[in-house]
Amino acid sequence: MRMYDIIKNKRDNKELTKEEIEFFVKGYTDGSIPDYQASALTMAIFFNGMTEKETAALTLAMAESGDTVDLSIFGDKTVDKHSTGGVGDKTTLIVAPIVASVGCIIAKMSGRGLGHTGGTVDKLEAIEGFNTSLTNKEFFEQVKNISISVVGQTGNLTPADKKLYSLRDVTATVDSIPLIASSIMSKKIAAGAKNIVLDVKCGSGAFMKTPEEARALAEEMVKIGKNNGRNMAAIITDMNTPLGKNIGNSLEVIEAIEILKGNGAEDLKFVASALATQIVALSKNIPVTEAEDLVNDAIKSGKAFEKFKEWISHQGGNENWIENPDLFPKAQYKEDIFAENQAVSSAQKGEGTEVLQGSEENMQNSDGLIDIESMDSEIEDADSNVPGEAVLTGGTTISSIVAVKLKREQSKSLQKSSLMEIINNTGISEVQKQDAINKLLEVNSISQKEAEAELLLEAKGFTDVVVSITDGSVDVVVNAASLSDADRAQIEDIVKRKTEISADKIIIMPFVENN
Repeated sequence: MRMYDIIKNKRDNKELTKEEIEFFVKGYTDGSIPDYQASALTMAIFFNGMTEKETAALTLAMAESGDTVDLSIFGDKTVDKHSTGGVGDKTTLIVAPIVASVGCIIAKMSGRGLGHTGGTVDKLEAIEGFNTSLTNKEFFEQVKNISISVVGQTGNLTPADKKLYSLRDVTATVDSIPLIASSIMSKKIAAGAKNIVLDVKCGSGAFMKTPEEARALAEEMVKIGKNNGRNMAAIITDMNTPLGKNIGNSLEVIEAIEILKGNGAEDLKFVASALATQIVALSKNIPVTEAEDLVNDAIKSGKAFEKFKEWISHQGGNENWIENPDLFPKAQYKEDIFAENQAVSSAQKGEGTEVLQGSEENMQNSDGLIDIESMDSEIEDADSNVPGEAVLTGGTTISSIVAVKLKREQSKSLQKSSLMEIINNTGISEVQKQDAINKLLEVNSISQKEAEAELLLEAKGFTDVVVSITDGSVDVVVNAASLSDADRAQIEDIVKRKTEISADKIIIMPFVENN
């Protein structure tokens, strides 16, 4: 079998066999297939798509490329959830203890943040003492005892996906629904849960900008999961504005605590309850209305909050911080941002939220999807702000380090959107289109360099660091009261190596994030 023939077959829009896909995944993972051939195949997939069989085979091959988790000892009540990401999304912190408190088994691996948003692991580690690196024995023992554990992903979970995603990120092939779906689902399949609920975001702050795009992705992932023996549900939710009121790891933990106490922002409460309801319905194989009653009772009775405290305590977290959120560190600097003109600061959440299901027990259509079920919230439209009114207050809403990252990522998002418009414009010349593709590759390459530099700096002990490349120079913002000459030399060396930018164009700026 030759990679040349596999590329040619997909170029000619032929369906790849399971064996061909497995050959590619294995070869690219072990390094026997070079980047240029993998790039050619992903570009062919980008233009020609993949059949349901191809996508299922690609997902399973990537899932089996590294470690897998066998949760069969816990029966069929094991659950997992995945969000496609967005600013302020802290739903796992809320959903996990709710569903565990009503009899579901949640043994979950979560990742760290991408770009400007923290991941579930980052948020949990904002709690003093919380351990996201349990041994397999500790992980399984905890799940057995209290029905819940959330840990960081192992280093060898879906290595094929990690390698392939990095390649897609610099070859303008990220936004391919089959490749997105297989990437997400490979990790979910490898993690071993029987019941999986997906939160697919759409809107200006999401990867999928329109409900139609989000629905297409949701359908693809539901099919993949079903073809791999999972019970599936996907919920399409709004990400035109941040979810909830707080942004920043510790701030989001505090907001999650408020929701579990029955308080907090209505949009976040609605989305978290919808996700928990679908998980409980799938896991217990009960009607959605019955599952919704269980979820509401878990919050009102305090069972969910007590389960949250139990979970945090079992993984080494300081339970006092949960009882008294004032113990969390606070941002030292605060800044009010004022509206210059009349504007609407937030959109109505929940309206048009959709649920897709693909469980074996609830199949009604031949494609395994039930009819769309509308889930309208009772949230009122946001009030309009008048000129001079504060619309964002720093220190209570967003941390300084997150603000820096947000500014960087927003700038890149605008660049990418503009370039993709040019690339997709059928009325421009091939020269203009190629120029836009080259610029997009450059933007993606810069993002990769920034991420690699940040990861290495964090590994060296410089926590909360932002690397921003602009016009051939680098700004490095570090959460530190001061930096020694040795620290500056180490930072400069790492940034210089990872960005290939000379030392005279590297600016290092320490600041203090917390009191």
